[in-house]
Amino acid sequence: MTLAAYALYFVVLVGLAWALADWMARVYSGTLPLPLLRVEGALLRACGAAPDRGMGWSAYALSVLAFNLVGFLLLFTILRLQGLLPLNPDGIASVSPDLAFNTAVSFVTNTNWQAYSGEAQLSYLSQMAGLTVQNFVSAATGMAVAVAVIRGFAAPKGSTLGNFWVDMTRSTLWILLPLSILLALFLAAQGVPQTLQGAVTATGVEGQEQIIARGPSAAQIAIKQLGTNGGGFFGVNSAHPFENPTITSNLAQSLSILLIPVAFCFLFGRMVGDRRQGWAIFAAMAVMFVAGLAVIHVYEVAGNPSLGLGANMEGKEQRFGAMLSSIWAASTTAASNGSVNAMHDSFMPLSGLVMLVFMQIGEVIFGGVGAGLYGMLLYVVLAVFLAGLMVGRTPEYLGRKIEGREVTLAVLAFLSMPLGILVGGAFASTVPAALASVQDAGPHGLSEILYAYSSATGNNGSAFGGWGAANIWQTTALGIIMLLGRYAIIVPLLAIAGSMAKKPQAPATSGTFPTHGPLFVTLLILTVVILGALTFFPVLALGPIAEETARLAGQSF
Repeated sequence: MTLAAYALYFVVLVGLAWALADWMARVYSGTLPLPLLRVEGALLRACGAAPDRGMGWSAYALSVLAFNLVGFLLLFTILRLQGLLPLNPDGIASVSPDLAFNTAVSFVTNTNWQAYSGEAQLSYLSQMAGLTVQNFVSAATGMAVAVAVIRGFAAPKGSTLGNFWVDMTRSTLWILLPLSILLALFLAAQGVPQTLQGAVTATGVEGQEQIIARGPSAAQIAIKQLGTNGGGFFGVNSAHPFENPTITSNLAQSLSILLIPVAFCFLFGRMVGDRRQGWAIFAAMAVMFVAGLAVIHVYEVAGNPSLGLGANMEGKEQRFGAMLSSIWAASTTAASNGSVNAMHDSFMPLSGLVMLVFMQIGEVIFGGVGAGLYGMLLYVVLAVFLAGLMVGRTPEYLGRKIEGREVTLAVLAFLSMPLGILVGGAFASTVPAALASVQDAGPHGLSEILYAYSSATGNNGSAFGGWGAANIWQTTALGIIMLLGRYAIIVPLLAIAGSMAKKPQAPATSGTFPTHGPLFVTLLILTVVILGALTFFPVLALGPIAEETARLAGQSF
């Protein structure tokens, strides 16, 4: 029954994503119904944008950076002035400078790392006008960048990458907003609160008073999942019954996490004019995802043999069990979402290893909305380059040559992951102020550090629950790491797209290496595993692998 349930889940996911990709192709090509185009044009003109003006890669990158900078400043200001602003029925004080910096960077970069508890530390205004707005526009930024990168690979020689303001507006208006409205209404029907009234004080069965937080959570949860944001309205995220009350709501949110990332694979095939290319990228992602999910499922359902308790239910909700917790854990770490319906700190060591690897390879197994696809194209460039070296031909992809400039930029973007994780984690392992965040000694303590810095660099946002994120060192350091993980990949990839757009497309010949068949899929998977996962193998051997070895030997830490 388990295999049948997983198969049904993937069939529904792929079917919905395939249909969504058709709509997305219409959105980004500007072939929508005339009334919608008029609305879009009016909004762009009101904002002073020039929708007919194409951008080169540098102008596109500067627009992304400028827009995100303004978003950061606005969100930082809202958080710092929260105590003085309206829609604060519970009288929550303003956020400290370091936490406001961390939170603003987190939501602008689509990381949604939370060093706070939402129901206790943020007002309704901060949640709605601050976080939810960034949930939309940070996701739309990633989608816009992905579309621009695809154009660079596929458009005729001399074409621009499009217009950032148009791409971001279309992503928000015609994709994220409609889907979020539908999902929010469904979640509200399932019992997720959507109200501006304050907390409720209730009397328990033994006479104690209990304060029950609530708020406009359904709207934020919908875009948190669809936009691979992951930041919860409540502190324990989707394990909270007000965020995720039923198995039905859990399944809807699980599908939402992967829906747009999978659709981007199929959109890629449509935009480059060869749907086999999209299927090849999807196949590589799917194979790695299923392999990782299998490991997590086996270990969580089997549980810890030394305890003899069956499935590992520590840190999991009874209403979801080990299976639904496993597929959520795999999805949220593969898709750069970061929301949780169980505490990852309590998963078995090798389950934690899979989640770490999913993040450390750059969140390219489906990944964030848009970000997963352009991250995988980074590996495609490197895989095609390696293939060219092996057969003694100039590497080509989609009829365009992959040359030294593209490979150099790809390597620079790739290096941001080990730089953020290994260098950042090394500092966190030696500085006393940083070590104060670690709950456990030994290998699991190292895993906590690795997870935090992998999550920040990969713009994921989840964490091992024992990790203490709310101190000045971590809020500042992780904020800087999140910026590195986001923009050190976006800028080089836009530069690669700009370089590719200047090159002529050569027709395929008998000597052209095909990039849509099983051989290329295998090569792409090996490139991800060798360049991505094996880069971190030594430190993983000291963390989750050492923890599993100790467990098998009957030891504990």
